[in-house]
Amino acid sequence: MKFTVGIAMNPLDQLPALVQTAEECGYSSIALPDSLFFMEKQSAAYPYTPDGSRMWNEETPWVDPLIAAAALGAVTSKIRFYTQVLKLGSRNPVLLARQVGSVANLIGNRFGFGVGIGWAPEEFEWCGVPYKNRGARVDEMIEVIKLILDGGMVEYHGEFFDFDRLQMSPAPTSPVPFYVGGHTDVALRRAARVGDGWTSAMIKFDDLVQIISRLGELREKYGRAGQPFEIQAVCVDRFGKDGYSQLADAGVTDTIVVPWIFDGIGFDGPLEAKQESLRKFADKYIE
Repeated sequence: MKFTVGIAMNPLDQLPALVQTAEECGYSSIALPDSLFFMEKQSAAYPYTPDGSRMWNEETPWVDPLIAAAALGAVTSKIRFYTQVLKLGSRNPVLLARQVGSVANLIGNRFGFGVGIGWAPEEFEWCGVPYKNRGARVDEMIEVIKLILDGGMVEYHGEFFDFDRLQMSPAPTSPVPFYVGGHTDVALRRAARVGDGWTSAMIKFDDLVQIISRLGELREKYGRAGQPFEIQAVCVDRFGKDGYSQLADAGVTDTIVVPWIFDGIGFDGPLEAKQESLRKFADKYIE
């Protein structure tokens, strides 16, 4: 099982040193979060907390994950980066194809594209995109991005997106893996049908086991059971050697961790303390 470092909500000036330390310590990847803006009043509940509130406020630092991947990839050489997850619904797929392809080329194919729909109506509407039919639109968006990234002259004529023959060069020299997020059955179907893996939000172990089983059923249904498939998990109730062994036995291929949290260091804590936590965790758990 691989270990990925989650860097959400950390001061932006700490990120280069944190990812360099993670690379030195043998972590596999960096999980890049996505947040467009903080709306003062939210019209929908955040789906991954018990009371629907957000875990951040208007002052919490964020950076566009594709820009972060390019910048952080430039100061590293081995560690991978993936969005966890980029909210597709409020964006344009043709523009995203150019951005994703650029990142993959610039950092030597060390990039994975984790995608979700997005939970906040404001992110859609204030970016000029309708909230209605968002699931069907995202399905087309994934088709469009994959089509363009494959290279060559392509065209697309769908319900929501329509363009004549175009080409973006250079195409990535290796396929960009797509990881699909979401805990609903619709999201799991999307992951099993078109994804190279599934990525979780915060989740308890028993729920995670059920989802992994369901993904297996769906991948069998879609004729993809024999293909490689990653399970990236943020499990909130399994830790330590025994806990990580349980995750691996359950089918998790990549567990996302924030080592400084285990040491009681907050997101706004000192860089040196976070680096020491990365080293301690790696010495203890990463072989």
